[in-house]
Amino acid sequence: MTIPVLYPRRPWEGRRVVLGVTGGIAAYKSVQLARDLTRLGARVDVVMTSGARHFVQPLSFQAVTGREVQVDLFSGSGSSPHIRLGTEADAVLVSPATANFLARAAQGLADDLLTTLLLVTRAPVILCPAMNDRMYTHPQTQANLEHLSGKLGYTLAGPGVGPLAVGEGEGYGRMLEPKEIVDHLGRALGTHPGWAGKEVLVTAGPTRETLDPVRFLGNRSSGKMGFALASAAWMRGAKVTMVAGPSALPDPTGVETIRVESAEEMAQAVLDRHAQAHVLIFAAAVADFRPRSPKERKVKRSMAGEELELRLEPTMDIARATLAGRMPGAVALGFALETEDLKENASRKLSEKGLHLIAANSALEEGAGFDADTNRVTILDLNGGVEEMPVLPKEEVAERLLDRVTKLLPDPV
Repeated sequence: MTIPVLYPRRPWEGRRVVLGVTGGIAAYKSVQLARDLTRLGARVDVVMTSGARHFVQPLSFQAVTGREVQVDLFSGSGSSPHIRLGTEADAVLVSPATANFLARAAQGLADDLLTTLLLVTRAPVILCPAMNDRMYTHPQTQANLEHLSGKLGYTLAGPGVGPLAVGEGEGYGRMLEPKEIVDHLGRALGTHPGWAGKEVLVTAGPTRETLDPVRFLGNRSSGKMGFALASAAWMRGAKVTMVAGPSALPDPTGVETIRVESAEEMAQAVLDRHAQAHVLIFAAAVADFRPRSPKERKVKRSMAGEELELRLEPTMDIARATLAGRMPGAVALGFALETEDLKENASRKLSEKGLHLIAANSALEEGAGFDADTNRVTILDLNGGVEEMPVLPKEEVAERLLDRVTKLLPDPV
């Protein structure tokens, strides 16, 4: 059974989020955003400006959040809504944030519920600009954005580049897609003092070792585990670089992703960067062998005869190759996918590759091998400790593994 991508989980589960919606055409995307955040376990209070209600109705948000939408600064019911919402929020997210709203927020105006609660809250504020490219590039808008992000410390998520409203062409100003906005909010909610500013290097996915121009040796790795780890580390506040083999997964939000094909290319990319990493995560399923003499032309059946003999040579052990150049105090996490003697083989790799932790899993267990949304790992550490986890979504496996890494990181200054 495939577990849905959106289910209550860290860092959104149980958190209180104010979603401000202003008067731009991109407001329609915010309905999906509110739905996604609710499915992730957040309590979402939507605050709409008068302009937003020209594009989408409050009932749409109420239907996907199950909560009353706030539209009026002077509601007359209970305590002042701007005080309650501003003080209870774990984060305030404004999506879309129009040029008009950005100007009012930069000046500290308090002329509606949304701008007023911004003056009340001390929670992280994430703004998602959305407007025509000419409005976005105007010097006044840029000055407002600089003040909001610099002086006030608000996070700017976007804008992206792409098609604008009909007749406006393409350019800067397009609001990010809900998935990206959810991730930026996740970083605001999930930043951990032990991870903030740390550099993390992750390997992920399979490698392809060329046989001829149309064939390769590879494996069934989808990259899901490594991608989940990279994303989770970024949401904890780290600067993350991921070296990924061929995978159909999109680049994780905020992660510098370097795409490679072969084990040799992956090794070179890792060795070029590993000395700056505070944390190294070796999650890629790197080929152990490659063809010794790849063919320049396609090998045809008629040329091979009854049998085709391949001569293979070992590839570099990437984790072991980083040993001499690792940063002092760097923490290393590896993986061991086995078909037999799981703990014994993993324990050997733990010491041979200079790892602090290793996550071992079986290629033969349903829901724990390649190309699954779930995994079941056994964590081994240098002290002989063994922790067996149940089958869990890979996002939760990533969180639990990073919880273990956190304990090995130096205390923040």
